[in-house]
Parts: sequence; C-alpha cells; structure tokens
Amino acid sequence: MAGESGGEQRNSGGRLSCCLVYPNRYHSAMSNLGFQAVHAMMNAHPEVLCERAFLPDRDELAELERTGGTLLSLEGQRALSSFDVIAFSVSFESDYLNIPTIFRLSGMSPWAAERSAREPLVLAGGAALFLNPEPVAPFLDLVCIGEAEPILADLLELLKEGGGSRAELLLQACKIPGIYVPSLYQPQYLDGRFAGLKPQPGAPDRVLRVWEKELDRRPTVTEIHTEATEFSGMHLVELSRGCPRACRFCAAGFIYLPYRSRSLEGVRAEVLKGVAQGRKVGLVAAAVSDFSGIGDLCGEIVGAGGKFSVSSFRIDHLDDGMIEALKASGQKTVALAPEGGSQRLRDLVKKGIDEEQILAACDKLIGHDILNLKLYFIIGLPTETEQDLEELVLLVTRIRERVLAAAKKNKRLGEVQLSVNPFIPKPFTPFQWCGMEPVKSLEAKWKYLQKALGKLSNVKLQMESPREAYQQALLSRGDRRLAQLLVLADRSGNWKQALREAEFDADAEVYRQVALDEALPWDFIDGGDCDRLKREYLRAFEEGS
Repeated sequence: MAGESGGEQRNSGGRLSCCLVYPNRYHSAMSNLGFQAVHAMMNAHPEVLCERAFLPDRDELAELERTGGTLLSLEGQRALSSFDVIAFSVSFESDYLNIPTIFRLSGMSPWAAERSAREPLVLAGGAALFLNPEPVAPFLDLVCIGEAEPILADLLELLKEGGGSRAELLLQACKIPGIYVPSLYQPQYLDGRFAGLKPQPGAPDRVLRVWEKELDRRPTVTEIHTEATEFSGMHLVELSRGCPRACRFCAAGFIYLPYRSRSLEGVRAEVLKGVAQGRKVGLVAAAVSDFSGIGDLCGEIVGAGGKFSVSSFRIDHLDDGMIEALKASGQKTVALAPEGGSQRLRDLVKKGIDEEQILAACDKLIGHDILNLKLYFIIGLPTETEQDLEELVLLVTRIRERVLAAAKKNKRLGEVQLSVNPFIPKPFTPFQWCGMEPVKSLEAKWKYLQKALGKLSNVKLQMESPREAYQQALLSRGDRRLAQLLVLADRSGNWKQALREAEFDADAEVYRQVALDEALPWDFIDGGDCDRLKREYLRAFEEGS
C-alpha cells in the first residue's frame, strides 16, 4: 500500500463491509480496469466499506499453507470471513481455478450450500461470469450478469438493508435485473449430458444481461496507481465498450453489445489529468482507432507534453495523426491482428480485411518509422487446413521483407513478433457450437510454424500453451459439474489427477461439436440474439463467408 497513490483509502465506517477479491495476484488485479472501477464504485457509497484481497504471491502462499495462516484483506488486515460480503471480480476463466484456493485460505467452505448465514454472502461479477458462470455457480450466492454500473446501486442497497433470512434475501435479489441466484436453479441432465436449468418458484426463467447506457456518467480510469502492475507509470482511460465488427470467434464483440463510445470531451478531460500527473496515457478499447476524433486526441496529448499508447489497432482504420503521435510518444512496437492466416479463414471469421489491407497497414506504419510489428494469429480455427497455414507463413514472410527493407534503408533493426493463440470456442459467439482442435494437432501446427519461421532473422514467435487453452475451453463451456473438479484440483494441486479422480470426460466437453438445438449451460442468460448467432454460424459454414 505504501507504493499506491490515488483512490479513497477508508479503513473504518460503513454499515456494509465488503472484501473485493481478485482471484489472482496483486500484479494482475491492479492491472485490471474493471477491478479498479468496481472498488472505487463500492467505496463511493457512503455506507459501504470496501477492502481488497488477492491470491497470495507464491512465497506467501507457501508460507500460509505451511503455517495454516489465514488470508487477510490488504487495507485492514482482516480475515475474509469477518466481512459481510465477499465479492469476486473474475475477468478470465482460468482464474476459476483459484477460487477454491481463496476459500480454503479463508477457512470457509467453497460450497454455498454448506456456509451458514453467519458467514459472508458471496457474490461475483466480471466478464468470465457473464459469459458462463456455471463452473463456479455452486460456490456463489449471487452472480452479477453484465456491467457493474447498472447493478451495483440496487444490489448494495439491498445488501445494506438486509433483514429476514438469507433465503429471503436471495429471493429479493433475483428480482434485480442482472442478478443470478444459482441456488434457485436446478441443473437437469439427460444421458449424462447437460439438458438445461430449471428455475425454482420466484426465480425468472432467464436472467437479463445488463449494460450501462450512458458511459459518460462515470469515467473508467486507473483509480489507484502503483508500480507493481503491467501498466506501471500509466494512466489508463477507457474510450468505448464493445466492438461494432462482431468477428465470429470473439466474445468481447458480442457480450459488450451494443457498441458504445464515450464523448470526446469526457475522454479529453481524463487523459489530460494523466498528462498533468506526469504519467503516460493508455487508451483502452476493443478498437481504439474506431473512436471518433482519435487522431486529434492523440495529437493533443503530445501537444500537452504527454505520451500515450494504445491497446489495439484496426488494420483497415489507421489514423495518420494517431500514428504520428505514437511515434512522437516513443512507441516502438504496434500490434495488428490479422487473426486468420489465409483469406479463406479471415472470411470465415468475418474479419472484414484482405491481404492488401494488411500489407498496406504495415507499409503505413513502416512509413512512419515504426519498424517493430506484433501480429496476432489464431490457429485451429474451424475447417483450418495445411494450406491455410502455408498462407500464414507467406503473409508473415511478405511483412518481414518490408520490415527488413525499411531497416536497411533506415540503418535500424526492425522485428516481426508473432503471437499465436489456439482457437477457443466461447459462449455468445457464432462459434460457440464448435469444438476445439485437439491439443496434439495444435502442437503439430506449432512445430510447423517454428520450422517455417522460427529460424528467420528478425522474426520472433510465441504461442499460448495448447494445454492451457484446452483448460480454458473446458471452463468456458462447462456446466456445474466442473465445480467439483476445481475443488479436487485445489486439494491435490494437480489438474490431471483431479480429472482422473473426478472420472470426468473433459475431451467430450472440449472437442465435441454441439448441435444447434442442444441446451447450453449459459442459455439462461438473456444476453443477445441467439437466432442471429445461429444465422452467423450457418453463413460461416454453409456459405463460407
């Protein structure tokens, strides 16, 4: 805490005490804008005290387990079990693995049904939860489905007032739009497969995903600055939510619909605060270059003596003013996302760009003397063939040739960095019905890319582990039966051993192509137009476009 600045540090007061828990380490948590925003919103309530807790670092975790110590909150050094409410903020499915660990270190049962009314009420929110909360649903009393702004005020008011039994409180809570109460829904199975959730009396058939209609009501920015984050020395500012492009594999393009943009005036005020603090400004959005007036905004930051960086670029929407300002900010690497290695695959995922546009974007960046390019590709996309991989290699080779030519001319080295990620089927996308490609096949494709590109000068390759992607796919599309697997994995410290002990056929969940009329664990979420997703799925595979 001595290394933190900004934010309201309240250590006393409040009728309702909450501990906001990020089920990963401090470094990851404080790099997360959503976690920071929810912490600030909770503490802005005059009758709520919100502290923070995190998964301990490895050394601290080992010491707690050796001594039988208890996980404590950061601000007040309080046991988590002493709070009225424990609230998990979960952005990534892989962090589901750490939730049983948090409970164990807190001396609490992970199972909501086993905890008494004297113990904290446990809720959770974040992007992972409004994709598919079912793998951790048995751990939770309440789940926030959607963005925090339209939910928090009503929920905190209900929790603050309390009254009645916990069962009565949960029945009241499920009437708030965006609140899911897992105990009020009974999972159904047929021949060993998930067949739907049956709501109990008083619970709605479906839970509405809620979203903030007016982003300008409250800025989403770095509230607490600390050097111990991914974005050390930066002031992050959110520009927009959602993405108007709706690529068929991308969850963010669907779960944050409709696309909403903040006003230029509101964003300008926040970025200039960061400049005044002497911090580099980080502009955050699914596609920064889609923000209206982005070139002028970037020029204004540089004109005020500041520097900035961006989270992403659209290949077909590069603003010259923004690129020139990036160069003036000392930006040495820019990331582009072709995603598909071939035109056929880019059309399949509805990327909306062709090779000519990709090369033109590279030429534009190189022309502004930005010679380091990071390229994001997905392998294992549905229907991918050896020819698609060959075209990926050819595309990277052409881009490398451009970088080398410019480097020779400018007498300065440039580099092409490839970030290769396995395709993972995600809920609420047109590809949610697809299976993931087997791990061994993905590993073979990675070896092919290493052989074809790995020895080339000025090219660097990195790939997300196919085995970790497999785990993420399982947690992305699994149902409540995975909760037992998570507890076993925490107990043994070994994921493979937990799978054997649970006698769970994970391959069937991960690799299987799901029928369009089959029940999905997340079907209870009213989160978009399912008919549209089916139409996009059919267009992709029946028409190939």
